[in-house]
Amino acid sequence: MAEGPTTRDTPWPVSVLSGKLKEYLDRLGTVWVEGEITQWGVSARNVYGKLTDLEADATVSFAIWSSTRAKLTEQFKAGDHVVALVKPNWWVKGGTLTMQVFDLRHVGLGDLLERLERLRAQLAAEGLFAAERKRPLPFLPRVVGLVTGRDSDAEQDVLRNARLRWPAVEFRTAYAAVQGDRCAPEVVAAIRRLDADPEVEVIIVARGGGDFQNLLGFSDERVVRAAAAASTPIVSAIGHEADRPLLDDVADLRASTPTDAAKRVVPDVAEELVRVEQARMRLRMRVTTLVGHEIDRLGHLRSRPALADPTWMVDRRAEEVTRWVARGAELAERAIERAAVRTAELRSQLRALSPLATLQRGYAIVQREHDGVLTDPEQAPEGTALRITLAEGRLAAVSRGTDGSAE
Repeated sequence: MAEGPTTRDTPWPVSVLSGKLKEYLDRLGTVWVEGEITQWGVSARNVYGKLTDLEADATVSFAIWSSTRAKLTEQFKAGDHVVALVKPNWWVKGGTLTMQVFDLRHVGLGDLLERLERLRAQLAAEGLFAAERKRPLPFLPRVVGLVTGRDSDAEQDVLRNARLRWPAVEFRTAYAAVQGDRCAPEVVAAIRRLDADPEVEVIIVARGGGDFQNLLGFSDERVVRAAAAASTPIVSAIGHEADRPLLDDVADLRASTPTDAAKRVVPDVAEELVRVEQARMRLRMRVTTLVGHEIDRLGHLRSRPALADPTWMVDRRAEEVTRWVARGAELAERAIERAAVRTAELRSQLRALSPLATLQRGYAIVQREHDGVLTDPEQAPEGTALRITLAEGRLAAVSRGTDGSAE
């Protein structure tokens, strides 16, 4: 019954299904797998733990029997990046799958460095490390964002040194795992949360150093791209000199330690007061020098003859002014005399040509009241009103006709 096809009437017993699963998995043999140890527990000299994929959301349980553990030449703990030689082990009775580990090794640093260099070259080609992308830090940020581990020394170093330098500075802290498989996603989430806060002016990502493998989370591509996409300036303060995480290259400022980050982000109030006083002294000296120079210049100008005795210019020009005034009066008198002679000449000529001279000899000019000069008696019939102009005035008359008489 167990060997034939299954139907509703001829089902397999559970033991048959479990046995077939064991037979199938046994045929798989041993395989090398890579991942991160996320759980490591020792019980009766055996090790029971979990191995998690570095990128995908996948985890398997493993067991290392005491005999195999005794042959291991390295020490391991949660958070280590390893390769393991495993064989699937199906427990028929309990229906559970465990990976039995026959060998376990740390991933070679050479392999990790090669991967990081490939990622570094890729991100650099995209321009994420370009100097022109680096943003200047604010001179005096009112609110500073801090991404760090909870209750870590790095957090205390940043807070203590920053507040010693500028007591009024305010911090917004976003806690995140700083190593292990949770490091990258939690750091990304913390950066994004602080970047979305409009009051945060600069973000410090701080960790108190560590070995190369513990810092791998800060070289994760997700962390690097989150820092590059942030609109708030990022300060990397991982505190690791030998093997710099990729976050150092994309950050707007790299600090060697968390303490250095606090000093680079927040100015020292005492130093700034000294600088202000020095600036005031330089300004005072400059103004004093400038005023003294101008006083000397004015004294030099006032010592010149033109300003020492200003009346000399008037005295020097007085005789010349008097001479020109006399000359002007003389020329004016001559001009008036010539004008008077010419006026007399013109008056004589005008009188010679004027009808007034003829009238003074006894002649008269006869005109109609509202018309021109009469030259013929016929122009003044009887009763015509006439106007007679004499040398010394005018007369009114009325014509009596052509007999030559008038009244």
